[in-house]
Amino acid sequence: MDYRNSGVDIEAGYASVELMKQYVKRTLRPEVMGGIGGFSGAFSLAGIKNMEDPVLLSGTDGVGTKLKIAFLLDRHDTIGIDCVAMCVNDVACAGGEPLFFLDYIACGKNVPEKIATIVSGVAEGCVQAGCALVGGETAEHPGLMPEDEYDLAGFSVGACDRKDLITGEELKPGDVLIGIASSGVHSNGFSLVRNIFEMSRENLTRFYPELGATLGEVLLAPTRIYVKALKSAKEAGVRIHACSHITGGGFYENVPRMLKDGVRAEIRKDSYEVPAIFRLMAEKGEVSEHVMYNTFNMGVGMVVAVDPADVEKTIEAFRAAGEKSFVIGECKAGEKGVDLC
Repeated sequence: MDYRNSGVDIEAGYASVELMKQYVKRTLRPEVMGGIGGFSGAFSLAGIKNMEDPVLLSGTDGVGTKLKIAFLLDRHDTIGIDCVAMCVNDVACAGGEPLFFLDYIACGKNVPEKIATIVSGVAEGCVQAGCALVGGETAEHPGLMPEDEYDLAGFSVGACDRKDLITGEELKPGDVLIGIASSGVHSNGFSLVRNIFEMSRENLTRFYPELGATLGEVLLAPTRIYVKALKSAKEAGVRIHACSHITGGGFYENVPRMLKDGVRAEIRKDSYEVPAIFRLMAEKGEVSEHVMYNTFNMGVGMVVAVDPADVEKTIEAFRAAGEKSFVIGECKAGEKGVDLC
């Protein structure tokens, strides 16, 4: 009897590490010390020494049941982008620059080529966010998970000067709300998605004219990473007063998180075009409008509040970073919360 007969293949683990090294190399920053394969990832903080009052920020998350779509389609090259996005967007919306990232993959069986493909997506997400992939863990769990399934999670650490933190304290009535477009469903609400649509390979590979693509392509579209967009606004001299990453809980849960007491957000639903995938889900699943806006991002992945004088400068900065954005509402005096009208 040995470990392999028990379901854990140590040699496969070594092979996975060798295959993923080429992807990890793309993410390296000058601050990274050492290479992949050590017991910990080392990252020099020399780059933040010039900050007046450096603050570390962290974010952790997973991909959730969106993974079920990847399993059915046997496509694993973009799911890692989702994992990175869910973490670094949280760091960025607090004003931080993501510095490094680590991932955790739990699988029923370690297939080196599949693990390396997953990590290639993680590396791509790190490249998009400008952070280094300094390490991770692949855990083989025979008997606990099906052999062809896995779970993916991670965390990011970032930094910013205390004076650059986005806390919402500067928010005031009259501030304008700008929404940055999402790439689709992102990585939240998939338990509902999987109840609306038949979860079969046949249906996921079916072309939907109203979507202009197959259902699987639209649902697997990776989460947008907004790090460069927010950095672009900062470099343009925009002071963002408040920011919200629209994730699980949609507008109703996430927008209030960016507000301070005495300020209420008013968002106009007709201020932008809601992507076709959300309209299709509402119709096909007979999902109420309130539930849709309380579950999904509805086409807006990030909301920022700025002074009215900075609106055009902000939109142009986002455009320069490759992101589409639009004015979706404003802040008013009132009880902390959000109105969709």
